[in-house]
Amino acid sequence: FQHYADREALFAAVTAHREVHLATLLGEVPADGPLEERLTAVVEQRARVFEWIAPVRRAALLMEPFSESIQAALSGFRALKRDELARVFAEELAALPEAERASRVGALGAAGSFSSWDALRTQQGLDADAAAAALRCTLRGLLSV
Repeated sequence: FQHYADREALFAAVTAHREVHLATLLGEVPADGPLEERLTAVVEQRARVFEWIAPVRRAALLMEPFSESIQAALSGFRALKRDELARVFAEELAALPEAERASRVGALGAAGSFSSWDALRTQQGLDADAAAAALRCTLRGLLSV
């Protein structure tokens, strides 16, 4: 507390510091091209990002109920990653009946989330390559029309 007014200010500073590097790791996943290429790009990005954020994300999840800055950061990241899936797979989603699109985007968001990745890595005991293969399989299945 010599450098920050309170714990919330410390959390906000840590979040801002990590977001700088995170932006570089995220890059831009193309929304055009063959489905398999877009799947590969999404899975590679998620594996890279989720492996990098894992230790800090697990700590943040423990503090989320008690910290407004952590809640805001995690909520923003979740929305960003869900919206990215909707953008990257817009072509496949457009082929669905309109009434089904929102639930499919929600399913894609859940499947492509850090929580799912962490479950594959910790609860299922998969290494990063096997977790990436499982993520790819899940996303492909959700995109089948």
